Amino acid sequence: MKKMIINILKKNQFLRSLLRQLVYIKKSIIYKKYCRKNNVDDKTIIFESFMGRSYSDNPRALYEEMINNKKFDDYKFIWCFKHPEEKTNIEELKRAKIVKYNSKEYFEAYSKAKYFISNSRIPEAIKPRDGQEYIQTWHGTPLKRLGYDLQNEGGNALNSLKDMRKKYKDDAERYKYMLSPSKFCTEKFKSCFNLKENNPECKIIEEGYPRNDFLSNYTESDIKRIKKEVGIDNINNKKIILYAPTWRDNQHTSGVGYTYKADVDFDLLQKELSNEYIILFRAHYFVANSFDFEKYKGFIFDVSHYESINDLYVVSDMLITDYSSVFFDYAILKRPIIFYMYDLEAYRDDIRGFYIDLEELPGQIVQREEELINNIKSINLKTFYDERYKTFNDKFNYLDDGKVSKRVIDKIIK
Repeated sequence: MKKMIINILKKNQFLRSLLRQLVYIKKSIIYKKYCRKNNVDDKTIIFESFMGRSYSDNPRALYEEMINNKKFDDYKFIWCFKHPEEKTNIEELKRAKIVKYNSKEYFEAYSKAKYFISNSRIPEAIKPRDGQEYIQTWHGTPLKRLGYDLQNEGGNALNSLKDMRKKYKDDAERYKYMLSPSKFCTEKFKSCFNLKENNPECKIIEEGYPRNDFLSNYTESDIKRIKKEVGIDNINNKKIILYAPTWRDNQHTSGVGYTYKADVDFDLLQKELSNEYIILFRAHYFVANSFDFEKYKGFIFDVSHYESINDLYVVSDMLITDYSSVFFDYAILKRPIIFYMYDLEAYRDDIRGFYIDLEELPGQIVQREEELINNIKSINLKTFYDERYKTFNDKFNYLDDGKVSKRVIDKIIK
């Protein structure tokens, strides 16, 4: 039944809009009820990451900076998760109250909080009232076009271009602050969220990304902990490849969600690389389908559901990606990056398009699997960090010095 309904909504924009409006009205009634009932607590902060999917990213970095700062000893912290039962064993979250995403308790929590800290959109029904401030941290430096900058009139599998722009508008209108890691990002955020029209009062905090503090401050004990958690602590003398592709707007399965069809011959990779390498496979958080790598046990490790991708960065020796923004952060580590863009023309011309010239990328672009394998084998660890790579870091990562979280908190929490 669910699949049938989603298929109908995919094809009928009027019904899709009507259903979304009904859901919005229902949530608005719930939220307004709690707003009438509750006062804003100046010392309550609510966090969510990727719409309740994980304990990660910039919200996590800001939260952990706060719980280790005595100035916040009398603050109340709330975290929102789609599956809160999965987070009960996370030590850092014992300082916070955990609520289920999109539940009545969730809307009540928002009605009380002074600060909303999120790295993605929050439900349109939640309108900050006097005394409340929404801090949008976002979740990456964009390579692919977003929001108002999209040029594909067809939109994606679930949303028309008009739908997507409305989502960006509804969220942007509520921002008090938006974080930016660079001058480049500030320009693109203003454009893709159309802040000039949607929210000219929004203040951009251009200080770097809090989540990247870890990339400057991690220790050897962190490396040991992460390898044990991932299950690769017994891998000896093998290099670790992190493979982190993004999602495709046009790959969606009704009743499942966005899916990802890996256009990779893992049999060939295993044959050519398994003596010297292992692969950590990390799907995008939007991707709902699971992957069966049992056949490649000991060579491929599925880390799609591991909480923090930053942990995976620091234990890997190189990154393979396509159009995901992960490479912007990974470049801080000054390690090899390969861009496997097997569908480059289609992605550039028909799906998203890019903000930067691909000539600026800090690594080689390959489109065939044989090229990918040859590039992995031939990377020279002494010469890969060339002038182009350095120029890239100077443009995009110049603010990430390991102290971003503190600077941001000093600016947003009065």
